[in-house]
Amino acid sequence: MISGMITATALVGGIGLFIGLFLGGAAIWLRVQTNEKEEAVLELLPGNNCGGCGYPGCAGLAAAIAAGEAPTNACPVGGAEVGKKIAAVMGVEAEESERMVAFVQCRGTRDQVKLDYEYNGIQDCRMLSFVPNGGAKSCNFGCLGYGSCVEVCPFDAIHVFNGVAQVDREACKACGKCISVCPKNLITLIPYSAKYAVACSSGNRGPITMKDCRAGCIGCGICEKNCPAGAVHVENFNATIDQSKCTGCGICAEKCPKKVIVVPEKVSVRAAAAQAAGSR
Repeated sequence: MISGMITATALVGGIGLFIGLFLGGAAIWLRVQTNEKEEAVLELLPGNNCGGCGYPGCAGLAAAIAAGEAPTNACPVGGAEVGKKIAAVMGVEAEESERMVAFVQCRGTRDQVKLDYEYNGIQDCRMLSFVPNGGAKSCNFGCLGYGSCVEVCPFDAIHVFNGVAQVDREACKACGKCISVCPKNLITLIPYSAKYAVACSSGNRGPITMKDCRAGCIGCGICEKNCPAGAVHVENFNATIDQSKCTGCGICAEKCPKKVIVVPEKVSVRAAAAQAAGSR
């Protein structure tokens, strides 16, 4: 009986030893090789996983940078500083990058825009495509003001004031989530250093725009004719500014009869909050 127990114990021990050796060997054989540069890059990324870089989270971007498929400054949240550190890890020269911020191309506040009816439904801009005229505002291109962009912003950088979304330029990381969620496609990225921007995205002819909104671009072309740098153009009845050519002289804003060309920092969240506080 004792010999049987010894045999059984030896058999079980032998099987256990075999399984242990097999699993250990399999772990070594099937081990996934880690990329040291990829891990180092991932450590430097902020970890927001916002997707603003165009990759599925920070891990996806780290893998792309390590493989040479993405630039070292591809993270909009980390900005130039993180880009420089990643470039050092990759052993390449840091690429120049300019800080970008979101900008809302609309000034159609409640006191400026005409309403076709009173809307009391779901407070979600994305749902407004199911209601008449795409919303209560007569202008089909204007901000609906129900804050879908506010909900998706991971940095608390956008808020609605008087029916129009405004951006906190200091908090904005240019992740692009507000851009993708806006059903009117009126949020864009502009350089943080931009001196002027067109706060309107209307594609209607002047007479229609004037009927719908007192703060809309009428496509008159005065800004284009007076810009000495050739940075302003009117396309589809709406002015646009080529920021790479703009010198910040301000002539376009001065000449605009509807005052649609604005200084971005003066229509930001902070500016709107200060104006609201001053009016109390």
